[in-house]
Amino acid sequence: MRKVIHIDCDCFFAAVEMRDHPQLRSVPMAIGGRQRRGVISTCNYPARDYGVRSAMPVSQALKLCPQLTLMPGRMDVYKQVSAEVMAILRSAARRFEQVSIDEAYLEIDEGESATQLAAQLRDRIRQQLGISVSAGISVNKFLAKVASDWNKPDGQFLVGPEQLDEFVAALPVRRIPGIGPAFEQRLQQHGIVTCADAQTWSLTELVRLFGRSGAQLYERCRGIDERPLRSQRVRKSISIERTFLHDLQGAESCLAELPALMARWQQRLDTAGLEAQTLAPFVKVKFADFRQTTLADHEAEATVAGFQQLLQRALKRSDQGVRLLGIGGRIPADDGQQLSLFPDQANMPPGHSSKEPLLMSSPSTAPTKTSVG
Repeated sequence: MRKVIHIDCDCFFAAVEMRDHPQLRSVPMAIGGRQRRGVISTCNYPARDYGVRSAMPVSQALKLCPQLTLMPGRMDVYKQVSAEVMAILRSAARRFEQVSIDEAYLEIDEGESATQLAAQLRDRIRQQLGISVSAGISVNKFLAKVASDWNKPDGQFLVGPEQLDEFVAALPVRRIPGIGPAFEQRLQQHGIVTCADAQTWSLTELVRLFGRSGAQLYERCRGIDERPLRSQRVRKSISIERTFLHDLQGAESCLAELPALMARWQQRLDTAGLEAQTLAPFVKVKFADFRQTTLADHEAEATVAGFQQLLQRALKRSDQGVRLLGIGGRIPADDGQQLSLFPDQANMPPGHSSKEPLLMSSPSTAPTKTSVG
């Protein structure tokens, strides 16, 4: 039986700022652009009490919490602290997978106590680095990730084999990573609110209704996740975007921003050692009413002309002004073959977090029950 621990830093960027500026600990604080057009990157728990959340526009956050303290962010510092956290975690794991700047999975030997190790790691990070992390412990990545959010902040939670069935059955499907508000609403239309509801549907029915997302739901609602931990993660896309101080009006003003975006994007490509002609281009547009659209074309080229055509098509989806533009390219599968619904039957590259793609392994039997904690 596997023993998997998911470690998630608590409000990471904000935690580093509170560590370095103790006067911020008890006041609502967020990392984000000082301009009202920016978005919140991370906020502390006093700010969350007012309803402030990550990815929220700064203007909205300030309406909810006028006394909110905004910090510009120090990415170089956050990267250094992240490296120190990951070094501590990596040293304790048989297998290790970092999935973002502030979270990682560990898999340990069957004879070790996962609950004791998680507590020791949390204490060590708190004492050495001055920030807190939360831990989730279970038999696979899915359940460990869900569990790490159960006793936040600065806590840990175990979903052992003996309570796995009961825990998963009561779990709202919206707690499954990858199920967002739109998909949750579609599920509710079919009477699927909890994992117990989803368990009454067959694999064939779920795939017919929801495609590969339904296939993932079939496994996750039963607590099944056989994805291994991967030490190397393959980049799937590279992109750049910009939020404008004033909304852009009309296609001409949007197209005029492409050269600057492409120059910044090319710098990213150079750093990553990638060539534009090897990528499938896409554009991202966020309109003045905050509706967002992304348009990709695997037949198009990642050139000025290619992005212009994609952007013109995307702009036709709304007559609103544009507050954000982004461009990027996706890396195709190595052999050019269509991705299998079941990645353990195809040599697929690993996905990315927050956070992870709706691709899954083939259905399997429930795990054998044994001790995890």
